[in-house]
Amino acid sequence: SLAGAVARWREEGRVAVWLHVPIGQSRLAAVAAAQGFAFHHAEQDASTLTLWLGEGPSRLPGYATHQLGVAGAVLNECTGEVLVVQDRNKSINMWKFPGGLSNPGEDIGDTAVREVFEETGIKSEFKSILSIRQQHKHPGAFGKSDMYIICRLEPSSFTISFCQQECLRCEWMDLEELARTKHATPITSNVAKLLLYGYQEGFDKIDITMREFPAVYTGLFYKLFHRELPESYRNMT
Repeated sequence: SLAGAVARWREEGRVAVWLHVPIGQSRLAAVAAAQGFAFHHAEQDASTLTLWLGEGPSRLPGYATHQLGVAGAVLNECTGEVLVVQDRNKSINMWKFPGGLSNPGEDIGDTAVREVFEETGIKSEFKSILSIRQQHKHPGAFGKSDMYIICRLEPSSFTISFCQQECLRCEWMDLEELARTKHATPITSNVAKLLLYGYQEGFDKIDITMREFPAVYTGLFYKLFHRELPESYRNMT
């Protein structure tokens, strides 16, 4: 029975359950709801329900049409070290930049700063965007499109206190070592090389900076990200 299965999953220490219900068996949604399941999303021929079994409020992501993930490359310019983590729940633990999904209405830089602090305990300030990855049919976004942005951050604290629920390891690593190691994810390795280039030759060569402008809708503003524009062009009238 479903009730017995839920009890067994709790005993096994599972943190969440995803239940896929075809439309022809939609009557089973009521059975699942009686065990605490809630709707997550529905498509033409099926619905998906979830049950959070972990501690505290659910940390499952909302349903994605486009999913936006943001990571922070936090570089200590005094030491040449960058902040990296290894995820706890991965079968292969590779070094990566801390990050996560952006909340609705949250700015890109704010997501990077928040995620870095939540995962590592390090406070930081947004400086620029370094890279944008676009991937379609992403398994982690329910087969939808995924955007993954890596930002350059400047640390304002340096003592690590990482979240042991999410991270297996966390440390300050020499940037050149990260650029060379085979134990980093491919995107981390590539962005580490880009960051090393900027660190050695000038961040103006790699940074995508942000400016805020008033939108056409009264009282609203938008953020425009682009390479730095010379003042003589920026102030043209």
